[in-house]
Amino acid sequence: MLRKLIVAAALLSLPAAAADFKCNSGRVEKGGSTQYTYKESSSEIVIEKGGSTKGKAVMRGSKWYVEIGGSTQATIENGKIEKGGSSWATASDAQRTYDCPADVAATLWVLSQKGAL
Repeated sequence: MLRKLIVAAALLSLPAAAADFKCNSGRVEKGGSTQYTYKESSSEIVIEKGGSTKGKAVMRGSKWYVEIGGSTQATIENGKIEKGGSSWATASDAQRTYDCPADVAATLWVLSQKGAL
């Protein structure tokens, strides 16, 4: 029992892994260098690289529809990312890679999974 407590205490003292990417004023940075930019409004999140749109999320009703070239790839609602009506991941999962607002992180995550970034 004591051994389990010592192991648990050691694990809790480890620093949390930092996200690879960090959002900063409309920029998605890695190691301080801008990799992507994003524009966020109440109805749209657009992800760009070098002035070219890589994908976007569009709000319809209560869901974000993540699109690449106008084709829906996934939806985001209440922190859940779904693909084809099935659970795919969560915004929290996305935020482990992208230290950004939840919906921006989820959009980036979907675009990355689909090879659009």
